[in-house]
Amino acid sequence: MNQQLSQALTDMLSKLGLEEYYPNKLTLRSLLEINKDSIYVNPPSLPTDIPWYFLRNLLQINADSRKCIQLADTDSESDDPFGLDLYTEENNKVNILDLIVALFLCADSFLQQEMALKMSMCQFSVPLLLPHCYDSQCSLMLWALRDIVKEWRTPKLSESKDFAEASIVQADAPFYCFVRLKNNSLSKSLLLNHVMNHGQQNTKIFMDREMEGGTHHREIANGLVEMSCYLPCGRKTDEIFQKPVIFANLRGDICESPTQFAFLYEVSIAVFVLMDKIQEDELKILMSLHDAKSKLFFVFTQNKNAIEDTMSVKTAVEKLELPKNHLVSKKQNVNVKEFSKTLCVTINSSLECVSNRMCIANMTETAIKLGLSVDEQRSAAQQNAAESIREGIGLRKIPDYKKQQLRLQGENWRKLSKLEKEECRLNNAGDSGLEHYKSKLRKEKQEIRKKQSQYTLSKAMKIFIDSLSTSDKENRDLFLKWMKLKLDSHSRIKLSELRNQLKREQEKKNAERVAELDQALLESSLGIEHFMREMGLIYEFSEETTGEISRLPQLAAEMVMDGHPLELLDGDASNIPEMWVSAVLNEVHKKVGNRSRLLVLTVLGVQSSGKSTLLNTMFGVQFPVSSGRCTRGAYMIFLRIQEDLKNELNYDFIVLIDTEGLKSPQMAQLEDSYEHDNQLATFVIGLSDIAIINIAMENVIEMKDILQIAVHAFLRMKEVGKKPVCHFVHQNVGAVSAPSKGMIDKKLLLDQLNEMTQIASEMEKLPTIKRFTDVLDYDMEKNNWYIPGLWHGTPPMAPVNTGYSEAVAEFKNSLLRSDEEYKSMDETFIPDFLEWMKSLWKAVKYENFIFSFRNTLEANAYDNLWKEFNEWEWEFRRQILTWKSEAETEIRNANTESDQDLFQLVGSKKDELLKNIETQQKEMRKKLLDYYKRKDVHAYLIEKYRQYFLNNIKSLATEVQLSTSHELDCAGKLHKSFKMVQDLHKQSKSLFETHVEDLLKKCRESELSEEELTEEFDKMWAKVTENISDLKEQDISNGVKRLLKDSFSNRNVNEDFQNIGDLMETEKSNSEAKTEPLKSARKFKWFQKKDHKDKDKSDLKEIEESNFKAKLNI
Repeated sequence: MNQQLSQALTDMLSKLGLEEYYPNKLTLRSLLEINKDSIYVNPPSLPTDIPWYFLRNLLQINADSRKCIQLADTDSESDDPFGLDLYTEENNKVNILDLIVALFLCADSFLQQEMALKMSMCQFSVPLLLPHCYDSQCSLMLWALRDIVKEWRTPKLSESKDFAEASIVQADAPFYCFVRLKNNSLSKSLLLNHVMNHGQQNTKIFMDREMEGGTHHREIANGLVEMSCYLPCGRKTDEIFQKPVIFANLRGDICESPTQFAFLYEVSIAVFVLMDKIQEDELKILMSLHDAKSKLFFVFTQNKNAIEDTMSVKTAVEKLELPKNHLVSKKQNVNVKEFSKTLCVTINSSLECVSNRMCIANMTETAIKLGLSVDEQRSAAQQNAAESIREGIGLRKIPDYKKQQLRLQGENWRKLSKLEKEECRLNNAGDSGLEHYKSKLRKEKQEIRKKQSQYTLSKAMKIFIDSLSTSDKENRDLFLKWMKLKLDSHSRIKLSELRNQLKREQEKKNAERVAELDQALLESSLGIEHFMREMGLIYEFSEETTGEISRLPQLAAEMVMDGHPLELLDGDASNIPEMWVSAVLNEVHKKVGNRSRLLVLTVLGVQSSGKSTLLNTMFGVQFPVSSGRCTRGAYMIFLRIQEDLKNELNYDFIVLIDTEGLKSPQMAQLEDSYEHDNQLATFVIGLSDIAIINIAMENVIEMKDILQIAVHAFLRMKEVGKKPVCHFVHQNVGAVSAPSKGMIDKKLLLDQLNEMTQIASEMEKLPTIKRFTDVLDYDMEKNNWYIPGLWHGTPPMAPVNTGYSEAVAEFKNSLLRSDEEYKSMDETFIPDFLEWMKSLWKAVKYENFIFSFRNTLEANAYDNLWKEFNEWEWEFRRQILTWKSEAETEIRNANTESDQDLFQLVGSKKDELLKNIETQQKEMRKKLLDYYKRKDVHAYLIEKYRQYFLNNIKSLATEVQLSTSHELDCAGKLHKSFKMVQDLHKQSKSLFETHVEDLLKKCRESELSEEELTEEFDKMWAKVTENISDLKEQDISNGVKRLLKDSFSNRNVNEDFQNIGDLMETEKSNSEAKTEPLKSARKFKWFQKKDHKDKDKSDLKEIEESNFKAKLNI
């Protein structure tokens, strides 16, 4: 028997062309590489084509992938009508179950997981026990099933609109198995399909005899145990099972696979045995089972002409003492669909008695006891390492755990990120000098970097880095997978608890507590990406990149080349660890021998619009798609292009960039939500060669707004010279008429984008830019794609829509076939990409205006109001300045006999000042309110800024009142002390002359150079004048620069502005200012007044120094 099975396996592998991949040599990594087969997909013409065609379709989540494996009938005319060539015909046929067994035997553990996951998404049954095919044993496929996570809703949860989520191997669900005897006419798989589809769509979960290819002879699949899980959606009316139920199906009869049957009997709540009759050897097996009368159910197909068969079943029932309700009979005149309803009633009644249930993860002990192997036993060391990290969390909240174990990405990193942007934008400089403020920011940055560099490696990070440092890539990948599984499981539990708490507090309308829980949900995400981020920051802040630290970029580079994502932009801190990303990608560049031409493809979309699923379906990758964990930022995956396609595409890697969902509800509550989304969109589109804008029909407006801001930002950034190709993907559009009917909508969208682009170009004074297509490469005819909804029916039992998979595959093939378009692009190697990334991110950091707006129209409306407001402010200041000059003149010329008279005069002028300011303030408020009533300025778009401008008017009035009052006081003091100043001037001059004479005597006694004479004079002067009071010199240059920065905050001059030197020096040299803000400096000449006393003192020094040197020469 073993030799026959072994020969059968050899023959099957040879027939399918898989000999070189057995055992477990076919890798997921090799299937993800881009080659010609990825683009030019043709139906199989030979048996050896079948595995690759099936895998390509499966990885693209095509629910028809099982139907597409039969060879095309190319010689139908010569077919023998009498069926005499059956052997030849059958020899070319492959049973789908044989194909699945062969592929699982040839696949490595990661491909097994991916296949099981995609099969589950297609609502195919998945292997639970995989036969070895060279002996009578099999393997429990626990590892292969671990990545399958399901969501469901029971009627009880439906009342609260909640849901349950768990890995299928950890789900608390009763386990039922279906087996058959040798003599059985009822299709077990067909019956199971009807049971699991009762009340829902008709999905072929288990391969049955009525499906295409279902009658082909099985060569190696007997002994295979498949399983699938029925999951309720919360509707009481049309669901036969109100709780999750797992069904297992043993292929072949129980005598062929006694070990599998024994295992299934041990772990099942109930075992349903299908039969027409029972033979002696079969009865002996059934009699040997313990507790048979409570577990065994007979499904008997009656045959009126076979009385002996009926009697054999009756005898078995009596000997096994089975209750009457454990025998379910099917009469010949009842079809399978009707009979399935009877069976569902029996199953439901047994569910009521269920007390003990065993999840799949706990079946390991039973499997080992029966001599079965368990697939994940080979990764025990990696599992233990991952578990030790998970156990480190303990009962702590995830934010607390991060603060202790992932310290570098905490508050200091976020603060440093804000300081870097503030250093570019200087939004909070206030009244302090700009240079002084920048110096203060740099000092704060240095202090944070110093603190960060002093942190020691935490226990969790030590385990993580040590586990990654192995030279065995498979062990490293196993550790990472275990980490993902453990952390995802932990996060699911914690996030579920937080969501329940949030729901309760929302019902209580406790706003403060709701805000706290919202923040906790944002901070309670924990995954591999956080540990990788910490590893990057260890390198980023390390003062010495030697020893173990220097190895970190090499480790990360190897992971990138193996298909693991690399975090490009940290969404929590909105920053890029540039040193780390550069070091990692430069290592990749070295490892591929500088052959690193890149095609950068980005997908951008609103949260939960299906953008990550789109990339995963297109390329078979595994970007996170669950909305449960709020991972933020942008991640990149490198896909190799195989040699057969490199010359055609002119690239070595396709770089996929996936971003967090825009417009997320969690982010919408934050003040900088617009800025965050707009920055992210601008950055990733700017990096791209191809930008995919993913639009679900309900969020067209949001994506249009974001695109406007991105285009506007590109116009403001001199560094942006790229012109990405832009594709719009319209999701959830299933109608065949959508492309035709959507033409009007497409044109309307393009017209709106063109209009906004023109408005932006006028704002930025770029008359050559008139259309959206002047900034992004977009063809309305070719670059729009319509994709049906993802699910065919109602989840969780709905399979992926075949139309979705096919539309995504067509889109992918179109992208990769556009070789002429890509060849015309400039080649971008990794070093070029890094330089581009740095310059683009620098431009994003300096941009402090456009990102804060929803769209270009809003930005334009704000810009127009700001211009008007500046004119109103200048008129306000001019009126008060004119009045102040007259008031100062009146105070200086006043003929007051006493201090009291002078005090009363100054006080009356202050009262007059308050009245003038109140008048000007009312006038300015009236102008603002009238502006908001105008219909031609889109004022409704900036309604939220009304209070901001009203506050600015109030602040302006307060500032002018304080500064002018101070100057009136100074004018009064100057008038009062005018005679004192003259007397002091005479006394000081006499004192200076006396000291000069003393210095002359001293200097005539020794010969001193010009420099030494000047130094001696300066020392004397400083000593004599140290007790003479004066008024502090104003920093005119800084004052002008500060006002210019405020006045031109809506212009893209931040970086140029910071390069301006001393304005006083600029004035002296009569140099022409090159930036637009300086052209308006004439408005601020009133700043350039210096105190007379300060000037007199300076002039006196010059005179005395000149006289001193003249007398010395005489």
